[in-house]
Amino acid sequence: MSRRKNIRRSRLNTHSGLSTFLRHPVVQVAIVLFVAFVIYLIASSSGGNTGALAREVSVDEAYGMYQSGIFVLDVRTQEEWDEYHAPNATLIPLDQLQARINEVPKDQDILVVCRSGNRSQQGRDILLAAGYHATSMAGGLKEWYAKGYPIEGAPQ
Repeated sequence: MSRRKNIRRSRLNTHSGLSTFLRHPVVQVAIVLFVAFVIYLIASSSGGNTGALAREVSVDEAYGMYQSGIFVLDVRTQEEWDEYHAPNATLIPLDQLQARINEVPKDQDILVVCRSGNRSQQGRDILLAAGYHATSMAGGLKEWYAKGYPIEGAPQ
């Protein structure tokens, strides 16, 4: 009878296969490295400092990019453009962008602008889907003008 008690005790004192496996330091280090790698992937895909353009920038950030010579694409209508626009910007109305996408340089970063910031997001998404490096400006040219940044013409 004491032999049966010893067998039961030895079964109770042994660890399951998984528990024993997880107690090895090499396995623990591998798990920590895997978790760190997953965190890195998440951070880099959500706009971490990887050198890629943010999906959207503020007007102040956009002005800094403008001063650095980024290609500015205005996706408003011809009538809106004629009223006022940022100097040195290129006009391709949003409804024509897909058909005229070859007019946008693929070897440069692109800043997409519009009147209030909505159409520029759509334009940015069209460019991103086509493999361009593009960002849009939140607030649009209305806010650009309100902050005193350069324009040609004047809003009415």
